Order: sequence, then C-alpha cells, then structure tokens
Amino acid sequence: MKLLGGLAAATGLHSSGVLPALDIVGGAFAQDVAKKALRVTIIPEPPILNSAFNTAIMVQQISTKMLDGLLTYDKKFDPMPSLAIEWKVADDGLSIAFKLRPNVKWHDGAPFSSADVKYTFEEVLKKHHPRGRATFANVDSVETPDSLTAIIKLSKPSPYVMAALSASESPILPKHLYEGGDPPTNKLGMAPVGTGPYKFVEWQRGSYISLARNPDYWVKGKPEIESLVVRFIPDSGARAVAFETGELDIGGTDPVALADLERIKSIPHLAVTTEGYAMCGAMYYFEFNMRDPQFKDLRVRQAIAHAINRDFVAKNVWFGYGSAATGPVSQKLVKFYNPDVPKYPFDPKKAEALLDAAGFPRKAGGVRFRITHDPSTYSDQYRRFAEYFKQAMRAIGIDVDIQNADAATFQRRIWTDNVYQTASYGIFNMSDPTIGVQRMYWSKNIRKGVPYSNGSGYSNPEMDKLLEVAQNEIDPVKRREFFNKMQVLAMTDLSIIPIINVDYTTVYNKRVEGLTDDLEGVFGTYANISLA
Repeated sequence: MKLLGGLAAATGLHSSGVLPALDIVGGAFAQDVAKKALRVTIIPEPPILNSAFNTAIMVQQISTKMLDGLLTYDKKFDPMPSLAIEWKVADDGLSIAFKLRPNVKWHDGAPFSSADVKYTFEEVLKKHHPRGRATFANVDSVETPDSLTAIIKLSKPSPYVMAALSASESPILPKHLYEGGDPPTNKLGMAPVGTGPYKFVEWQRGSYISLARNPDYWVKGKPEIESLVVRFIPDSGARAVAFETGELDIGGTDPVALADLERIKSIPHLAVTTEGYAMCGAMYYFEFNMRDPQFKDLRVRQAIAHAINRDFVAKNVWFGYGSAATGPVSQKLVKFYNPDVPKYPFDPKKAEALLDAAGFPRKAGGVRFRITHDPSTYSDQYRRFAEYFKQAMRAIGIDVDIQNADAATFQRRIWTDNVYQTASYGIFNMSDPTIGVQRMYWSKNIRKGVPYSNGSGYSNPEMDKLLEVAQNEIDPVKRREFFNKMQVLAMTDLSIIPIINVDYTTVYNKRVEGLTDDLEGVFGTYANISLA
C-alpha cells in the first residue's frame, strides 16, 4: 500500500519529485541518496505517524520531524522556544501565557495561529492523547486574545505541564484540517501536515517513508538535509549490515542486537551512544490483565513476580544496557524514585509455595495451568524476554503460549480488545510520574483504543486518590510523599511487575553531525542535523 504526500490538497506535495526511482533495498539507493538524504531506520513500522494519538516510541521518532510542540528542552530540562517564543506562569499557578512565533506556516501554506493551539489542547490532547487525561486534566480552556497569544487556563496549579510540551509529547495540530471530524481517525494521522522541518511525501507500506525538506521552516536555513528516508528493516541482522555498508545513517532504541554492539563499535565509520534518552525514564513492564480470573488471587501475581530473575534479565537479555527495576518509577527519576517498596526477589521455591497456597497444585506432567503472553515486538530484547519468561514459568509449573504480533495487532489486543492475559512492553516515565506513570494505574485512564493507557483494567480508589492528590500538590516535599505512597501501593497490588530500567542505544554513521547536541536525540526534530 502506498500513501502519497499531499493527500493532495492537504500537503500540496507530489511523490514524483523526491524519490522517483527508489531502490530501497540497497545498491542504487545508497549511491543516489547518500549525499542528499538522511537515511534512518525505525523499529518497527509505526501504525500511525502522529504522537498526539499514539506515544509508542516508533511513532514519536517520526512524528517530531513533521510536527512541532510549543517548547523544546535543553540538557538541564529547562524549557526552550519552539512554536512559543515567550511564556509566563501566573503567580497563582492558574494560567500559562504563551507568545507564539510569528510568520509560521503549516505545510499546506496556511498560517499558524493561537487558534491551532486552542484546538489542539481542548479537542485533541485532553480527549485523545494517551497521557492527556492525567497531564492535561487541569486544563480548563485556552484563551486566544490575539492570533499570537495563547493562555492555558488551569483549574489547579499544574507545574508538570511545562515539562510536557515538546513535539514528541504534545504536538500542535492544524485546526483547519481537523475540526469538524473525529481527530484520531483523520487521514492526516497517516500523512501529517505540520509546521516542522520536514514535509510528508510518501509512505510505501512495509518498505519506507520519505520526507522532504520544508523550505518554509521557521528556522532560517534549516534543515540542511534535503530529504529524510525512514526504512523499515524487520531483521536486526539486516539492519546491522545496512549500517556497516553505509546504507543507514541513524537508528534509535536499540536498532541492532545488543549482543552485536561491541562489533559495531569497532567499525570505523560507526558510533554507538546512549545519549538522547534522559527525558524518557525508559522502563520495561510486565502487565497482568486484571479482568482475567486467573490473576484475581494476589498470590498468583506474587508467585510470577518471584519467578522472574530481573538481574538475570538485565545482564543476559539486555546485555547490561539496563538494571533491575524495583518499582514503577525509574531509578533515573531521582526526585521521585522510592526504593522502600515491597520487593519480590527471585525465589522459585517461594513462587511454588504461593501457587500451592492459591489452589494451583502441579497436575499431570507437572503443569499447574496455562497462560498466554503478548510481548511487544519493537526489538529483539522484547522477544528474548518473552522466551526467558516462558522458561521461567515452566520452572514453576506454568505453561506459556507466546502471542507474537505486529505492532498494530499487539496494541489492539492489549488496549482495544483486552483479549490478552499477560503482556510486556517498554514504557516511558517521562520527567514526572504524573506525565508518564499515572496513566498506567489511574482507573480514569482505562480507555479502549488508547495505547499505553491503563490496559490492565487495574482499579483501586486509594490509588486514584494518591495520584490525584499528587497531581495537584504544588509543595514538592508533600508531592513526593504522595508518590512514595503510590509506589508502595503499586508494588503491593502488583497489577504490573516492573522488570528493568532500560538504557536505550542509538547507532549512527559518524558523518552525521548534531545528533547528540540536544536532549531528545532520535526523538528530536533533526532540524539541526547535517552530514559531513
């Protein structure tokens, strides 16, 4: 299936002028485009290209090249200008006024204005963003006294909002192309029209997406890159070869097998970095479907937790690019991480005793019961974890059927149809638990069809209260106390078993300059990247 840029009237682009005869598998492709195109890979192929509706890592990596946020952030996490050039938080914390950048155009030539900001916050981010119900819960409205002023009005002080306004987290969308319809199903989700440095050109399903330089980008002279080609290469070995032969320039979130990284590092024209993920607070979660009768007894969930050796997983599945997790908040979020939570050390004997006590003795063949497991398919590590989990469960008498699926099917099974029993996937804590963690435990975020929301169906009024009080508390000491209690309760109820804190890797060709200059790495805009 091929989607052409322009959805014609929307983008005004035509595929014929950018990649007329693209040999996407190598050879001519590498030779013809090497000097004018940035060649990247994203894993796996995304189901949509707009992170306002889907915050999966592969969606965020491409959405940000076309769509801008109000702000960006420096390496100290301080806000920096993007579509907003000035901002002021009111003394009472109940409003944030943004002065918007003048003379910015959407990719179809229409002017960007405060009306777009108002529409995006009120009709998209609050209603449809996977984290929107938590992050923007206190947004009452957006006032637009003029075309270049947007004032976010808050029902309660919400300091974390200022940390959630990047392109990857909260992209601004064109009101004139979205209003009057259902935003998540708008065709522009597959061919975005933004204000960013690159314009959508073409999506050849299963093969590549091509973007072209936006000549009207609001940073004069940027980007230097003429075209950006995103290739989809399912096999990690084939991706490694593409890096080695110079056919790929950038790949993020572990583009090659971690076992192969030392060899990749030894190749003169390639480099490996773990920079560009500081704002993510990346973790790997194991989740129970709490609707399933098999897991109603807490002892069953505790048994499974005791049967997973998280240190082994960090060292042998992630090859040391991560550390064992102890709770739902990443240890990298130093301001919020609580080490004093209920723990489930690796103890197969205790796991077996818990299962016996729960009424699940070993039967003929030593099997207690059978469950399914849906692993995210975004990387080799995720698949390797699923195989490890199957072996670990077999040791305590639980048979596991692994349900491998493409990204769209995986997301539908977990967050739309709820037909899974257990699942595992990567998740971002972001810079604040209200932004990245609350969505997983808050009962008001049980939302069908919204990926990376509360898919487990977990609901506890005490948890809801802790999250909501923390969300609205402006005293940092008190706020941390509420989050400390939230983490204790999360590890007591155990709807999710946090597995590891993830250190993602990026592989890139040394001809790429500027990749690690900003905080967001592969989640950034690539506006400042150049090729040596």
